[in-house]
Amino acid sequence: MKIAVASGKGGTGKTTVATSLFKSISDIKRTKNDAEMVFLDCDVEAPNAHLFLTPEIKDKQEVSIKIPSVDEAKCTHCGLCAEVCQFNAIAVIGKKVLVFPQLCHGCGSCALMCPEKAISEVKNTIGYTESGKVFSDIDFAHGYLNIGEPMAIPVISNVKSKLDDHKNGIAVLDASPGTSCPVVETIRDTDFVLLVTEPTPFGLHDLKLAFEVAKILKVPAAVVINRSNIGDNSVQEFCDSNDIPVLMSIPYEKRIAEGIAVGKLLIDIVPEYKEKFENIFLHISNVIDNNEGQV
Repeated sequence: MKIAVASGKGGTGKTTVATSLFKSISDIKRTKNDAEMVFLDCDVEAPNAHLFLTPEIKDKQEVSIKIPSVDEAKCTHCGLCAEVCQFNAIAVIGKKVLVFPQLCHGCGSCALMCPEKAISEVKNTIGYTESGKVFSDIDFAHGYLNIGEPMAIPVISNVKSKLDDHKNGIAVLDASPGTSCPVVETIRDTDFVLLVTEPTPFGLHDLKLAFEVAKILKVPAAVVINRSNIGDNSVQEFCDSNDIPVLMSIPYEKRIAEGIAVGKLLIDIVPEYKEKFENIFLHISNVIDNNEGQV
């Protein structure tokens, strides 16, 4: 079971929800002597789940892609490499070949199609992943994209590779804000997406975009409204009109803000929320079971 937590808008409390949901599920699983779980922080541009889950990091791996290196002595400047590149990462200007590493997706088309075999591929490190344990025995992984690098997908894919070790377990994936490629890569192939929003114009606008992403990817979705007492009813009305379940509303409270600021889990700040997160998990489980029954 793979549960993604996304938001559209940044700063809605996505990681707050993801980490407390994960801890609540892990407590349920422990009572059944079945704690095969993993938390994946896929917000590789600004990972912060480790601030709340405090993992013991045991492994670190580089993430790299291969970019072209041109041997000008062999190159005839025919321009075929630039023609086949779909990302404008290589250009031929007169008798000079220009390579733009930050645009390269590492597909290898230029090297494959070069008639003179003048292009080789060299490693370009763009970030790294770290993995370890939380709560002493449950797996955790996150990634870091190097500053200035635009290509988050390879790092996210490396983080998601940890799912291979948990095919029969439960995974919670914390997505980055927005609705662009990193979010699509995180939600892709998951079983359910929990959308965290707030009742503001920006929150509603980005919730609509995030919900469209979930629909296109054919992933069932539900909503958590954070800071539910600061805005209006427009988010609730949108969810009602589109048959999107609202599984929890979290009002703004000073004690919650103060606790989150020092790295406490929501369910530790307000223990009553633990049962609410357990009910969210039951809802998600029922939706996934019903969908599997329809296949």
